[in-house]
Amino acid sequence: MKIFNLFLIQLLFSCNQAPGIPKSSHFTDKLHTQKTDTTATAGIVFRSADGGHTWQDISNGLPEPVKDDYGIGRNVICADENGLYLTDGNWIYHSNTNATAPFWTRDIFPDKHSSIAPGKTGLFAYNYDGPILQKLNGSNVWSPVFTDLKEKKVRTVLETAGGTLFIGTDEGLFRSANHGKTWKPVNAWGLLGKMVESDGIMLATSNRGIIRSTDDGENWELVISEGGVGIDVERIKGGFAAINYSTAARTRRVRTSFDGGKTWQPIDAGLQTQTIIDSPMQPMLAGNPAQGSDSVWHPKETARPDEEYKTSIIQVGENFFCGHSDGVYMTSDNGKTWKLVLPAVKGKMFKLSVSGNVVYAIQMENHC
Repeated sequence: MKIFNLFLIQLLFSCNQAPGIPKSSHFTDKLHTQKTDTTATAGIVFRSADGGHTWQDISNGLPEPVKDDYGIGRNVICADENGLYLTDGNWIYHSNTNATAPFWTRDIFPDKHSSIAPGKTGLFAYNYDGPILQKLNGSNVWSPVFTDLKEKKVRTVLETAGGTLFIGTDEGLFRSANHGKTWKPVNAWGLLGKMVESDGIMLATSNRGIIRSTDDGENWELVISEGGVGIDVERIKGGFAAINYSTAARTRRVRTSFDGGKTWQPIDAGLQTQTIIDSPMQPMLAGNPAQGSDSVWHPKETARPDEEYKTSIIQVGENFFCGHSDGVYMTSDNGKTWKLVLPAVKGKMFKLSVSGNVVYAIQMENHC
């Protein structure tokens, strides 16, 4: 049983990993502006600056996504007030919210990495089994950080507005209140994925649902648990939005909370209901992680060919946007009705990020 549990955990997290990148011996980088004629890519990243009414393909200047061990192209994105960051495991690309062609600048990155995360003091880049690096705000130098943290197998990195640091690993969640000089393990519910913080309240996705902390991450409680996992959590105006998988409903549920994550209201009545035919465990037992897992560290729900996945939820103005395997949906009436505003290519899906009033949609394989 222990062997099977370890195998299951590896599959749950397999979607977050990019292929290994050869290590460099230098930690300085250079900033390059990508020429728009260096590549002819399209359909990777779209941007809307008018509330989702029109969308601009800003993919030109990006490379084709690097394929992982299963032949799936993967890009990782994150956004902050400075715009959108994208990594393909080789480079980190940045697009300012008001950028015009060429849209992207590129960092020459000194070490392998699969994930990026914005922080209060600068951008983090990290790999599952490698170092955590940071480029401080206003600097072009990447430096190794938190080298005294013995735990590897890093899944997530978060720096709160107050400067508290969190690193989620396979061994649990670690917290530092002194800029990474010392680390303390904290009791969280299962393996953590995405973490967000607003007005002293923290929420995170886990393999047991959505969890919440009201004391700067010292203690956590389970606030959404329906037998499935947490898929996405995001800050919205006056509260939070979340997506979780419900084993009872056999679909992904989209909810909002306006009391600090205590109670949640569904806003997905107008979205198509997902139908599940087979057990979510069946493809995993077959030993096929490429077919047996989906977006954020959890089993893929095996369904008929027209299955749908809700991948991400954001808010811009009074409208909510949901990343989906159909494309990008928007609602102006708190989920009573949803409108498809950006269709996806068949076999692909969109994940969303937001910077100010600009919505970014990245199109990726309909897998994870």
